[in-house]
Amino acid sequence: MHLYGQYCPVARAAEILADRWTVLIIRELLADVKHFNELERGLPHMSRTLLTERLRRLEQTGVLERRSASRGKPCEYRLTPAGRELQRLIDLLGEWGARWAFGPPRPSELDPIILLWWMRRRVAVDRFSRRRVIQFEFRGAPQRTYWLVVDPNDISVCLKHPRFDVDMIVTANIMTFYQVWLGRLTLLDATRKNLIHLDGAPADVRAFPTWFTWSPMAETVCAAQADRRTARIGQSRPPRPETKPLARRIAS
Repeated sequence: MHLYGQYCPVARAAEILADRWTVLIIRELLADVKHFNELERGLPHMSRTLLTERLRRLEQTGVLERRSASRGKPCEYRLTPAGRELQRLIDLLGEWGARWAFGPPRPSELDPIILLWWMRRRVAVDRFSRRRVIQFEFRGAPQRTYWLVVDPNDISVCLKHPRFDVDMIVTANIMTFYQVWLGRLTLLDATRKNLIHLDGAPADVRAFPTWFTWSPMAETVCAAQADRRTARIGQSRPPRPETKPLARRIAS
């Protein structure tokens, strides 16, 4: 932990939260991720050693608590009231990022496993009365084909064919699907423009948009894009010509 040597609430908060990866760990915990392996899957570019160190530090500073589990089950990490209060900070960071720092995705950010892991957490389980297997054909990804197996009691991301019948095949460029997931592009527009193709029973194709609650940041990103479009339109309009008062017009 870097100590700034300043008696200031901002400095004290930054000492806890400003280290690399810490805010993203908080983001995951606020999304109800409780176990170490689940945190690791959501943060695959972070080493296990660093994740362990960051979790220990957050526990020491009172942001989270580690709860022991019964034998054979992993321990749980739970945010304390102080940690849950950081939801406001994460929301504000997301809003600021959407408005000022969220351009097109960089190639290094287009990880299909992270995307499917996010999707796994946002499945609308109540929409499924039986197991459904969704196959994703992601052009531009390191591995082209992935599967999401949705069972009312469990949801799995698979890198190999799960050996169940496939109900839906989603074909898209990985960049396009990321932008749809995060609200930069609507699913309706993407399908109308043939950027995303859904192949399945007609009823499943119609229902697909309701199978997920989509990214919690999608609405914020969409609103930020609308604000930027409005600002550009306002800047592109020519200035209105100055009008003379009626008395001056008559006099001239």
